[in-house]
Amino acid sequence: MLKKIKFPQDEKPHKNIIEWWYFNGNLEDKKGNKYSYMNTLFKADADKINFPFSNLIPIKYFYFSHHLLCDIKKKKTYSEIHPILVITKQKKSKFFNITYDTLIPDNGEFEIKQLNMKKYSIKTDMFNLKLISKKKPLLEGGSGFLRLHSKSTYYYSLTDINTKGTIKIGRKTIEVKGKSWMDHQWADVPYNKNTNKWNWFSIKLNNKTDIIILEFYDGKNKDYLASIIDSNNKSFHTKKIKLKNLKKFWTSKKTGASYPLYWEVQIPKIKAKLKISPLLKKQEMVNGIINYWEGPTTISGTLGNKKIKGEGFMELVGYPMKKSLLKQYEEKAEDYLKENINNLQKAVKKILK
Repeated sequence: MLKKIKFPQDEKPHKNIIEWWYFNGNLEDKKGNKYSYMNTLFKADADKINFPFSNLIPIKYFYFSHHLLCDIKKKKTYSEIHPILVITKQKKSKFFNITYDTLIPDNGEFEIKQLNMKKYSIKTDMFNLKLISKKKPLLEGGSGFLRLHSKSTYYYSLTDINTKGTIKIGRKTIEVKGKSWMDHQWADVPYNKNTNKWNWFSIKLNNKTDIIILEFYDGKNKDYLASIIDSNNKSFHTKKIKLKNLKKFWTSKKTGASYPLYWEVQIPKIKAKLKISPLLKKQEMVNGIINYWEGPTTISGTLGNKKIKGEGFMELVGYPMKKSLLKQYEEKAEDYLKENINNLQKAVKKILK
């Protein structure tokens, strides 16, 4: 029986094969320098998720996380993947509160805390942010339950979140503010790299209309979705969209995977025609056999008869690696040796002077 999503109960963990709490955001400092971030906490059933070696994990459910921080001006991205976490605190509350350790010495505790129905905080080694949601939750598809041919998922978003706090780049702590987006999904879907492919976009237009675009491919069928929420909290949902890959690719030197980074989407229901472009290109995340592209975007186009602009995030999953894992490890080891040999040579020259 299909269950209706309830708040705040369904903001907490569920007993499904896979679940995640995902945040992204576009921020700026007092000087107008721009930054972007992403933080995702995953929960998975070790026996059913179908990850390599996950069945050897001696607990029923395990957590892992991915996060990144982009310095747009300097065109640099700092990312981390933590394949297994230790949950240090899970406060008994009607809201979702979790603190976790990444097993890296001196990395500190990370956290995602829901303080009430609208207020959240997230903390990693890269950012410490306070968030206040300004709109009601957007239930994807209208009910928050999507049937995607062979797969289905519960899915809702908080699309308009005022954000302020600090980020860390090297030894610098920088005050920032901006807007964030949050997705929460849970499903009974085991991972299969051959049939898990999607192109996903979060879009925030400057007239306060927020849009999620999804193209999902299960190996046989494609599903499309646009869920829209306007400035008055009115939502619209349609599968009748046109998503066009503009055939401008970025190819990863690390994995050999090629990602299409420029897109055009048409949503006839709201008379929208939008172009989506990346702010940075080198945004690949790699976790063993899993690779994907994740990063901030800029939006331009028309809504009705008016020109419109915006910003957002893009996630591209299911683009195959062209290099084997062995080849990747060999190249990584070679780069490490070259870097350390250069450092050693510099140190020797300094001593000899």
